[in-house]
Amino acid sequence: MSMMKRIETLVLTVATLGVGLIWIFPLYWAFLTSIRSEQNVVGNASLWPNEIDLHAYASALFDTKLMLWYVNSIGTAVIATVVVLLISVMCAYALSQIKFPGRGLLYGVVLASFMVPTQALVVTQFILMKNLDLINTWAGIILPQLVVPVVIIVYKQFFDAVPKEMREAVVLDGGGEFTILFKVYLPLNWGITTALAIVTFIGVWNSFFWPFLVITSEDMMTVPVGITQVHDTFGLHFAKLMAVAMLAALPVIAAYLIFQRRVTDAIMISSGVKG
Repeated sequence: MSMMKRIETLVLTVATLGVGLIWIFPLYWAFLTSIRSEQNVVGNASLWPNEIDLHAYASALFDTKLMLWYVNSIGTAVIATVVVLLISVMCAYALSQIKFPGRGLLYGVVLASFMVPTQALVVTQFILMKNLDLINTWAGIILPQLVVPVVIIVYKQFFDAVPKEMREAVVLDGGGEFTILFKVYLPLNWGITTALAIVTFIGVWNSFFWPFLVITSEDMMTVPVGITQVHDTFGLHFAKLMAVAMLAALPVIAAYLIFQRRVTDAIMISSGVKG
């Protein structure tokens, strides 16, 4: 390796470490805040842990409705993920493998949906949920998050690449469309399905804006919305707030660490589609 190449590698490494430190510092500071007493949060703060006080975590677990918010977040995220994948895989298969009138128009609508920001649909979605009497319900949280065009397009691209002979062989054996999809095509791409499921779950779990609008009852809040309710009579307690935030982020952090490669694959796939 030449000297110039070594210098370039060193510079890139240092730059990467610097960016990483800048990114992780807020998380590190939030963790330090969560293990301090409320007095030391503002009166004796430092870059190094000078105490370990877990009172904020105990208060977050037992003095708030965090566990109930966990149930709401997990329930809505799991249901939304399963339904999104099921709807998307069937839609993608139809667009890819079945010839029917309006198929090109339907695919054009799916592609065009990328140009519509979700915020532009909030008012109409809220009115619809209100008219359906779904405010303060899981259904009200889930339904507007069920259409994810990027998942449809990723599945369609995969189905387009599957050899037509496989489909023809199943048809000759008397298999129907559901047999072809769920027993032949879908088992071929469990890796993509797993990656999309993880990213969809994380997206729904982290969703704040829509649940914040559609949920007004504290018992029905999800974790990101419930964090905004962490306060008491004497004002905002930073250690308690950071403890709740760390506990709220724990499932997402665990999912990313366990399925890091799948998450990275899904982000690369979806970024390629959007690009």
